[in-house]
This record gives sequence, structure tokens and C-alpha cells, in this order.
Amino acid sequence: MPNPVESVVKNIDALKDEMVKALCDMIRMPAITPVNGGEGEGKKAEYLENLLRRIGFDEIKRYETTDSTGAVRPSLVAILRGKNAAQTLWVMTHTDVVPAGDLKLWTETPPFEPLVKEGKVYGRGAEDNMQSMVASIFAVKALKMAGVVPERSIGLALVADEETGSEYGIKFLINQGIFKKDDLILVPDGGNEKGTMLEVAEKSIAWIKITTKGKQCHASMPERGINAFKAASEFVVLLSKALPKKYNVKDKLFDPSKSTFEPTKKEANVPNVNTIPGEDVFYMDMRILPCYDPDEVLVYISELKQKIEKKRGVTVSVEKVQYDKAAPPTNQEAPVVQMLAAAVKKIYKAKAKPMGIGGGTCAAIFRRAGYPAVVWSKIDDTCHGPNEYAIIENLLGDAKVYVNMYMML
Repeated sequence: MPNPVESVVKNIDALKDEMVKALCDMIRMPAITPVNGGEGEGKKAEYLENLLRRIGFDEIKRYETTDSTGAVRPSLVAILRGKNAAQTLWVMTHTDVVPAGDLKLWTETPPFEPLVKEGKVYGRGAEDNMQSMVASIFAVKALKMAGVVPERSIGLALVADEETGSEYGIKFLINQGIFKKDDLILVPDGGNEKGTMLEVAEKSIAWIKITTKGKQCHASMPERGINAFKAASEFVVLLSKALPKKYNVKDKLFDPSKSTFEPTKKEANVPNVNTIPGEDVFYMDMRILPCYDPDEVLVYISELKQKIEKKRGVTVSVEKVQYDKAAPPTNQEAPVVQMLAAAVKKIYKAKAKPMGIGGGTCAAIFRRAGYPAVVWSKIDDTCHGPNEYAIIENLLGDAKVYVNMYMML
């Protein structure tokens, strides 16, 4: 008796050309958010709604809200009812993309003109997040072609606004009460080249702006001023030494396994060489292990700044730029994690393992709301860069992983 899973997986290979076409179609729709000068996700949502209806989902619903610019931000929810309709396996992907960036760096093709070349599809959004979106949709089509009813209901959430905060996308959908506590949630918006990373935890993210104020004067008479740049430089060195020393716990779940505290952006101070700056501004990017409270880290930074203020006669202010405390991690034994690991092993012949990351994904939004969620995909991580691409074999392979998950007991 033929294996029903294998017959559905074979359908994925037969759908290759159709999948590549859908990916190319969507690359041509630059769903850049209005705050970044784009038209939003409307055209892509319309295209997807038509595609979902042709495939034959049991329920398709469009959810719309209005953003701060007055633009309508559409998200789609599609359901294929399974044998056990009390539980849904969700795959959440996003329709919006980041801007193209410097067009001169797009050497393969213009960002919104897809190019199929040497087993890859080039274009903005190809990997982030159209590869996973197309794979999740056509995995359902492969089921329908075989006349297979999945073990549990399958839900696809195709959401707006992931790239600029998710207020009008996944956060809006959660508030509509769509998801149930026993549902299984996969967010394919991160991964690695081998497909072996099952992201179940994230560090806290704290970006801070540090402003040092002294007294401006002529550089030939420095005793008449207070050099804010010199004080800020000393503060950078102090922070870079003191913070890693105090917050030195390591967690092997994460890579890197430690908290990181990196000075990054530096604003210009004075425009000419012969002036001592009275104000200096720099930024730090801190990725803090969940075992530490970032509020405590800020208190310690305040203590350190007082030392610089006293020593240098400056005033130092610390402002939050982005501040997201780590969400509760997903249990490594959670059913969705174990199902995904089994599917990856079957399709990619690779042992995937739970890991933590320093970046932030919208899986954290689910986790804060009490839903276990796992992040996974097989990607080269060309997201947000020039010449972004999706590997066609990954497109097909990820769809086969979804097929296996859709059909698991």
C-alpha cells in the first residue's frame, strides 16, 4: 500500500514551476510599508486571496486595520479543516518587505524584477518571507491534489507589518481571538543554511542613546571648555569593560552564548577640527540573556555614568531607543518543536536542535501572549541585503517539511 505522505511529497515536485511563478509574481509587488514610503500590502493581499480561493481552503478571511498614516493594512487568515478541528497547526508568514536600499548594489537584477538563475530566485522579499509563504500554501495544494485530509486543521496567517513592528499585523490578529492555547505555531522567519536551527528563545534587546554634555570652546584653549567627546570615549571604554564582566553568565542554547554590549552608531558633534565639542552622542546595541533583567542593566549603567559625570564634569543622559524584554522561551519539548524536528530529519536528513538567538522575531509576540512558537526555515540568510534570493530546492524542501507536519498525528 503506497505511503500517503510520500505521494503528497511527490506532488510538491510536480508543483515546482507553479511555485516559482507565484514567488516571482509576488516579488513584482513591492509591499513596502507606508512609513517607509511604500503602498503597503494591498496588491499582494489581493493576489494571495485569489490564490487561496483557487486552492480551495475551507475558510478565508481578510482582516484590515488602519495605520498611523491612514493606510489600510490587510492580513489574511486561511483555514483547511482537519480530522481534529479542535487544534490548528499555524504557519505565520508576512507579506511586507523592507525597501530595496542602494540600487547600485543590486548587481543581479533590479529588486522588484525577479530573476531565476542557477537554481535561485532573486528579488526583494524572495527569502524574507515569500519562500516560506509560497511553501506553506503549496503544501496545502499538494494535500488537496491527493485528496488527503490533514490530521488537524491547518491555518495560514499571512500578515502585514512584520518589518515595522507588527502592530497592524500579528498583534492585531492575536487581539481578534483567532488563536487557541492548544494550537501549534510555526513562524518561518529565520533559520540557517542547513535548516538545523529551531529557534525557541530570544535575548532581550536594548538599544540606548547616550548623550554627553560638556562645554564647547576653541580647541587651542581646552581648559576653558569640557570636552564631551573625550568624556564619552572614556564612558564607552568603561561600559565595554564593566558590562560583560558583571553580566557574564553563559547559556549554551544561544550563539553567542553570552550577553553582548556593543557601541555602534556615532553621531557627528562639531563640523570643524578646531572646536572642542560640548555635546557628543553615541549608541549601544545590547542583547541580554533572559536570566538578566534589562531594567537592572540600565540601573547599573546609571551608576557607571555617575562616575564619568563626577570625574569629567559632564552630564550624561541615557535614553531607550528600542527596548524589548525577552519573551518566555518555548519549551524545547513542546509538540510543535518535536514535530518540526522530526519533519526536518525526514526531508533534509539533518538533526535540528532548539536554539536561542540575539535578534528579535515576531514569535516573541506569540510567546508573550502565552502561545508556544518555534521559528524555522532553510535559508542562506540573504534577507534585507542586496541581491536577496531564495534557493528553489529550499522552496520545495520547506514545502515538504510542511507536508510532513500537516499529516503528523
